[in-house]
Amino acid sequence: MTTAHVTCPLCEATCGVSVTLEADRVTGVRGDAEDVFSHGFICPKGASLGALHHDPDRLHAPLVKRGGEFVEVSWDEAFAEIDKRLSPLLAEHGRDSVAVYAGNPGVHNLASALYGRVLYKGLGTKNFYTAGSVDQIPKHYSSGYLFGDPFSIPVPDLDRTQHLLVLGANPLVSNGSLMTAPDVRGRLRGIRDRGGKIIVVDPRRTRTAELADEHHAIRPGTDALLLFAMVQVLFAENRVSLGSLAGHVNGLDELRELAAGFTPEAVAGPTGLEAPEIRRLALELAEADRAAVYGRIGTTTQAFGTVTSWLVDVLNVLTGNLDRAGGAMFPLAAAGQANSGGRRRPFAAGRWRTRVRGLPEVFGEVPIATLADEITTPGPGHVRALLTVSGNPCLSAPNAGRLTEALGDLDFMVSLDVYLNETTRHADVILPGPSPLQRPHYDIALYQLAVRNVANWSPAVLPSDMPQEWETMLRLTGIVTGQGPDADVAGLDDFVAADVARRGGLDPALAGGRTGPERLLDLMLRAGPYELTLADLEAAPHGVDLGPLCPRVPDVLGTASGHIELAPPELTSDVPRLRAELTSVPDERLVLIGRRHLSSNNSWMHNVEALVRGSNRCTAQVHPADAARLGLTDGELAVVTGKHGKVELPVELTDTIRPGVISIPHGWGHDVDGTRTAVARAHAGVNTNVVADDELLDALTGTAVLNGIPVDVAPA
Repeated sequence: MTTAHVTCPLCEATCGVSVTLEADRVTGVRGDAEDVFSHGFICPKGASLGALHHDPDRLHAPLVKRGGEFVEVSWDEAFAEIDKRLSPLLAEHGRDSVAVYAGNPGVHNLASALYGRVLYKGLGTKNFYTAGSVDQIPKHYSSGYLFGDPFSIPVPDLDRTQHLLVLGANPLVSNGSLMTAPDVRGRLRGIRDRGGKIIVVDPRRTRTAELADEHHAIRPGTDALLLFAMVQVLFAENRVSLGSLAGHVNGLDELRELAAGFTPEAVAGPTGLEAPEIRRLALELAEADRAAVYGRIGTTTQAFGTVTSWLVDVLNVLTGNLDRAGGAMFPLAAAGQANSGGRRRPFAAGRWRTRVRGLPEVFGEVPIATLADEITTPGPGHVRALLTVSGNPCLSAPNAGRLTEALGDLDFMVSLDVYLNETTRHADVILPGPSPLQRPHYDIALYQLAVRNVANWSPAVLPSDMPQEWETMLRLTGIVTGQGPDADVAGLDDFVAADVARRGGLDPALAGGRTGPERLLDLMLRAGPYELTLADLEAAPHGVDLGPLCPRVPDVLGTASGHIELAPPELTSDVPRLRAELTSVPDERLVLIGRRHLSSNNSWMHNVEALVRGSNRCTAQVHPADAARLGLTDGELAVVTGKHGKVELPVELTDTIRPGVISIPHGWGHDVDGTRTAVARAHAGVNTNVVADDELLDALTGTAVLNGIPVDVAPA
């Protein structure tokens, strides 16, 4: 029996786990007590790594669709098929005739993170979509205009804060999101143990709200009104105190003027919160020693997602809690940190817009809500082919039924995925990859959002008889750049490494004989702020602790002025639309919101039996008062109808949800034909995005609105 220490790649927490093996069989997975970041914490997802690796439904060879059926082929045959069918489309119809959808699992995959960008740049399409426009682009957009870089996202300094205000987030279940923080429960308890306070604003009394000192059940989609009222109170009560940020902030006067009409009394009706409570929340935040405001998916997937994201950080600035210990701080990652100092080109969105609906680009991506339009609308730039990379947009995109139908109009589709699932069943070629235990790992993206600066390298635990994803992506790069299906992968890898070294001011020879992600990461570490090498991480199997977060203003700022821009027009332009909400009349229908479960991460872990047992169920949670009014019965079926579709699922009565609200978890709906995911199909649930409206968007970014959707609910 052997034991390997790895970082779990299944969610944002980056927990260290110890994997025991007998030959090539995983016999156990437990938390690594010596891990410098997680200290032995593990959740059900991490414990399932062995089951995921041994899943009999996982693909082990390329599939090509012939006569409507998938058949296994060799890798050379698969790439030859792609070259035969994709290259003529590019030659005849141009780069924008091919779209890309990159899913959430790619963020947790070092090969995809490093070599995906090479493939996408080689393809050169403006039709680039990711899961980000389903859940987080508003935060990148607001950070880009506030601080100058879309990845300059402040995170709560959980280990030192005394006052934490959480909106639309359930980190005890998500394990943190845009906040890399293993053992969130332990860290939140630490706040309480220090005599601090935790306040949760959420339409549901979530697990995080149960732990908190206070829970405020806000009406879905009105967080921006609450936050603006808190800003107004700070100005009206003369409680704005910038602290060390004085001299680094622009737009204070403009912000004061914008906030003037958003009094607690004005927003009380729309938010469903009492004006005195709103005023108290603002004043307690201002008075607290070391406070942080944190908002997540419930705040970014609503009609005012970008404005809400902006106001979260505005409050951190106005109370002097941005960039100070115990407040909201900017991590400094060991590798790949985009905002590590030096002059950069200031962030700008909307450099191009989508062909059909004119939706804006945000750091190279366009909203998934319009992908179906681009496929079904003929004309120059018409999308004729699609490449999906570890994504399942048929479950995650709004108006999912329409997108599913649109995929049938494609001339060609390629998927990089380990499953034949609800999306990849439409592909012409599927290229699988190794399991998480068969590839090396380093969280290049997530350490940029960590509540403590750490670095941890995981070598592959088990061998693989298939190519690594970076090799697959370079072969695809060869095809889309006209080098054919048998391009020189080693030569392409040398070219990529040379470019990484150039950007870091290094000689690529410093990485020695390394290749692939190991070479790129070694060069990035050498160019990083800690003078680390990959050899240093290899010598530290439990990770390297680089210390607590430190102040980074002004070096972290990349705006044209070099200051924090509190009121840029790109953000404030949506305030008039928000102001109109002060007089709007709430819809009498129930309002739909999502929810997460500790054993799920979107749609991609439902084929592991251990993760779909017990309370991880796809139900419609409603308040007993609403059930009585609508004739709903606990455990019986209800029909939930939106603008474009309807779903039928069991009712779960609970007083943990605000009256007038219905909650259905996302990522389910595994009951379609043509998949090979037996466990997921046996626990199918319903796809809540069937009732989501692809025309209901955040105005500034085009991000889909998945929380705050009026729906009709009736007994089945």
